Amino acid sequence: MIEAVIFDVDGTLVDTVDQHAKAWQRTFAHFGHDIDFGAIRSQIGKGGDQLMPVFLSKGEVERRGKEIEHYRLELFKRDYLPHVQGFPKVRDLFERILRAGKRIALASSAKGEELDAYKKAANIADIVEEETSSDDAARSKPYPDIFDAALARLKLAPERAAVVGDSPYDAEAAGRAGLETIGVLCGGFAEADLRKAGAAEIFRDPADLLANLERSLIWRKERATGSVR
Repeated sequence: MIEAVIFDVDGTLVDTVDQHAKAWQRTFAHFGHDIDFGAIRSQIGKGGDQLMPVFLSKGEVERRGKEIEHYRLELFKRDYLPHVQGFPKVRDLFERILRAGKRIALASSAKGEELDAYKKAANIADIVEEETSSDDAARSKPYPDIFDAALARLKLAPERAAVVGDSPYDAEAAGRAGLETIGVLCGGFAEADLRKAGAAEIFRDPADLLANLERSLIWRKERATGSVR
């Protein structure tokens, strides 16, 4: 039986994928690199530790990685974070899950202060039980560290939880942690890419998941064990 749902945040609960890609593109330009927006966008969902090596040499990441990531973070906080909006029906989805006696955790590659702003944007700050951020993981997605940390906070085995995420990196990281993933398309990643990375089910967005929640693997596994009447 699924006892908890672990949610990614960026692109899953809040509409931030394009904003992160723009911030990274501007950051790379500031440090002398003209990089295509689409190429950067395809990597959003990873933390900076995994994203920078895609575009920069190992030497530059080692020499200037912390400086680059700090610049990106400050730029994002100043120009983009104040305008972040949550996707529709996120709070309704969370309340429905909680009413069913299940628990909720957030697992995000964002920094802690970004995560606080996202919870406010999605109107869920008062109903999130557990959360993990990049501060809790040595390596960001697609490594499983953030999901391992969430499971540790929940004190659950992987088969007792499921992940909801928008990127292939969510599905890949969840799979490495032994978790099944429900993919959502609101982050802009293709359904085929989510399925290839291991997503078991696909929904358009949180509102679509809410409308079909009892047909999702979160509920269906309960029916299979006879625990839902």
